[in-house]
Amino acid sequence: MKREFIINILFLLAVNLLIKPFYLFGIDRGVQNTVPPEDYGLYFALFNFTFLFQIVTDFGIQNFNNRNLSQHRQLLDKYLPNMLMLKGLLAISYLILVLATAWLAGYQASYYYLLFVIAINQVLSSLLLYLRTNVSGLGMYRIDSLLSVTDRLLLIAIVGILLWTPHFQANFQIEWFVYAQTFALGSTALLAFFIAFRKLKYFRLRLQAAFLWMLLRKSWPYALAVFLMSTYNRIDGVMLERLLVDGKLEANIYASAYRLFEAGNMIGFLFASLLLPIFSRMLKTGETVDELVEFSSKMILAGALILVSSTAFHHTAIMEALYVSGSAYSGRVLLYLLASFVAVSGTYILGTLLVANDNLKQLNYVFVGGLLLNIILNISLIPSLKAEGAAMATCATQWLVFLAEIYLSYRLLRIHLSVKAFTQLLLFFVFTLLIAYCLKEFFNVYWFWQFLATVMMSGVLAFLLKLIDLNSILMWRKK
Repeated sequence: MKREFIINILFLLAVNLLIKPFYLFGIDRGVQNTVPPEDYGLYFALFNFTFLFQIVTDFGIQNFNNRNLSQHRQLLDKYLPNMLMLKGLLAISYLILVLATAWLAGYQASYYYLLFVIAINQVLSSLLLYLRTNVSGLGMYRIDSLLSVTDRLLLIAIVGILLWTPHFQANFQIEWFVYAQTFALGSTALLAFFIAFRKLKYFRLRLQAAFLWMLLRKSWPYALAVFLMSTYNRIDGVMLERLLVDGKLEANIYASAYRLFEAGNMIGFLFASLLLPIFSRMLKTGETVDELVEFSSKMILAGALILVSSTAFHHTAIMEALYVSGSAYSGRVLLYLLASFVAVSGTYILGTLLVANDNLKQLNYVFVGGLLLNIILNISLIPSLKAEGAAMATCATQWLVFLAEIYLSYRLLRIHLSVKAFTQLLLFFVFTLLIAYCLKEFFNVYWFWQFLATVMMSGVLAFLLKLIDLNSILMWRKK
């Protein structure tokens, strides 16, 4: 399993690192710099608002299906038709809930059309993620890796033409970006369905109330976990727009820093999507997961620490280079978000392991605590510190969740980093900060070259400390 994980995570990372950063910083950033700040701030707030209720259209089906199908692949014929019917019913409920809640929250009538289309995109995104669990659950990890970037490739092509053609760029509207997402997500979902459909022995859509009720009963713990995580991860942008008079502008600033957080977060999500079926299968067959947990944890935490150390001394310069509205203020927002990124990276390993071991009840207690802390901190900090306060709240919340998952992993599975691994990570962080500081203080060159040198030197150090163990990777690949 370790060999299988290494091969597939390298392929997954290679594919995604070629496509998604270009999308985030070439397309998404391009849209934000092209449209008025208030328009993108509104889009970001509405996107986060629709994300809060995405659990209704998913209801934990994605994690439930990924875990169970990887253990019992013969269930595809039974699960896929019934779950598609269930997804349809949940999608209708989701759209009604989003619009009704928006009305209760007092959103302006002019927001509703954009809100509805963004909600449709959330439905398509949820459908795509579910269909991909069928592909990965059947062991087609590399095909799933390609599907993970297909919608982004389509968006790059469509929005790239609109952004980089002078006539279209001069008239670009945020609605065009949303429409392009609809097409890209819908097309990729159709492709994923076709791939899963070919593996079916028979296919017949039918509404079996007893079976659907059984699915809802079994998946509701996953649904609760996803809802709680989505809320404490996404509510910041919504609360900024709602609590402040200049909420759209502050949401725009928060979104600009959040994009870099999201870029790093992409790697953790890829680790989790690949590890969940592997952990589930290993736990079912009684294999020990300790080695894979430590191996993957060192890899992802090393990457997170490199990103944080490289950015720590250049956060303002990065924001000013990327955005028209970049400033020291948005740089501080970025710094807090990236400080939380280390904790988030760890939760992608330990949280995935606990889900694979079916410890949803314990995890949900942790997520409730994280949500309450996040809301309290946002209410306390946003009125005075605005976007910076929201970033502080995020940082505190993510570290609380990570520390709680460390405790749960040890108590329930006796999983913990060895003293050697912990020492390696600690020394690595100290030295990467020292490298970044020395390059900034003693080498009078443009900040980008200092940043790049920090990344490269830290990467070499990660190999030397065997946080990224090339010999182990080659050995397992050879076997």
